[in-house]
Amino acid sequence: MSGIYIHIPFCKQACHYCNFHFATSLRHKDALIDAIVAEIALQRGFFERMPTQGGKANQSNTQEITTIYLGGGTPSLLSTDELTRILEVVYRHFKVAEQPEISLEANPDDLTHTYLTELRQTPVNRLSIGIQSLFDEDLRLMNRAHNAQQARRCVADARQAGFEWLTIDLIYGIGSEASDSRWQYNLDTALSWQIPHFSAYCLTVEPKTPLAKQVAAGIVRPLSDEKAATQFEYLMTQSAAAGYWQYEISNFCLPHQYSRHNTAYWQGKPYLGIGPSAHSFDGTTRYWNVANNAQYIRAITEQQIASNSETLSTQQHYNEYVMTALRTMWGIDLTWVAARFGEAYSRHLLREAQRFIRHQHLLQQDKHLLLTSAGKFVADGIASNLMWVD
Repeated sequence: MSGIYIHIPFCKQACHYCNFHFATSLRHKDALIDAIVAEIALQRGFFERMPTQGGKANQSNTQEITTIYLGGGTPSLLSTDELTRILEVVYRHFKVAEQPEISLEANPDDLTHTYLTELRQTPVNRLSIGIQSLFDEDLRLMNRAHNAQQARRCVADARQAGFEWLTIDLIYGIGSEASDSRWQYNLDTALSWQIPHFSAYCLTVEPKTPLAKQVAAGIVRPLSDEKAATQFEYLMTQSAAAGYWQYEISNFCLPHQYSRHNTAYWQGKPYLGIGPSAHSFDGTTRYWNVANNAQYIRAITEQQIASNSETLSTQQHYNEYVMTALRTMWGIDLTWVAARFGEAYSRHLLREAQRFIRHQHLLQQDKHLLLTSAGKFVADGIASNLMWVD
């Protein structure tokens, strides 16, 4: 099981909270798409070069691509012809499974009837829609390109066009006097749609973003941690009552409808990243492309990939596994930890976990360590304490 992530670094405008790599000018869009297509060809042997447990390259040609994810940025700014061209090159150079999950991140304002109808004719079979909020005041604060009417309409329009495999993004923790009531309305409305999957994130003030500058200047007042925790609790209780699994701290799905692509990340599966700033992982080494469109295009034109890499030590690999696996409903697999990292790591993990088990923040069940509902409020702190630090 392998996945491919393709980064499309263009947006209509800059969301105030976003610290991802993107450009608001489409001037070099054609050259960037040409470079993405060329990088796909250059990377065609990525999965065959992956090391096996014995440290040798994997010479078999059996790695199937089960997920393809077009993220950004805003991939829905690309025409359906451009998307088709990119996906055709993936199919040409990689062995893609018969029924892959092919996701496209999209903004509500891009999902016109015409675009959705044309998109249905492409290999894309899953839409990830950045709704964030159903209130214009919130959307203006975040500097989103769409309005509340488009946010309310897009799910029904996507379904009418034939897309049933849908997910939406929502944001809570937005600082305003009506924050609680708006969040309850946003979540309750989303749950009433009974979409297969949704993600909900607390608004985070990332350094060097416009939102960080507004907070520093006193223009925007962030929500208190206590208020944000209250909204997170509402998220967990209401989604569970509606039949959703909280299969990762910020991700919810109807039974068995979880994102195959993101789940592979959390489970440490290999994946290939294409495009500027995209990351890859081959099981032992992480790679990341340069986060500069011009440099990326120039390198690819010269048949090179401008990237850096880091081979994970046993300690780093263990710590990453603890950090990601703990956030999921499957938790930390104690048997796998012992087999992959050795008895010293296994003993350390069990020893450090005991106090969190006593305080009912962790549960040991069927050779797995799982977060309790109370533990989800302090998950990062628990993960930090379970890590191996020299």
